[in-house]
Amino acid sequence: MVKHVVMWTLKDKAKAAELKIAIESMKGKISSLVDVECGINFNTGKADCDLILISVHKSPEDLDVYQADPVHKEIGTIIGSCVSSRHAVDFEY
Repeated sequence: MVKHVVMWTLKDKAKAAELKIAIESMKGKISSLVDVECGINFNTGKADCDLILISVHKSPEDLDVYQADPVHKEIGTIIGSCVSSRHAVDFEY
């Protein structure tokens, strides 16, 4: 199994709830996506990131299929227009 973790700093934190809905809408639409979670950071201190995605895939190959999927690309375009920075980690477990 593979987890894909992405964290973003948003240009406008007020967009976080809207982006969370968009991310979670991928569930059930992409065959190589086993599960997806999205969280909004409530830490008001010096947190580096505002939003996190954790997706689960059966293999690295399924992660590649997910990343090439048109649904994922559409959500990625929406998110990309709202972020000032992005961090990602992929790992097997």
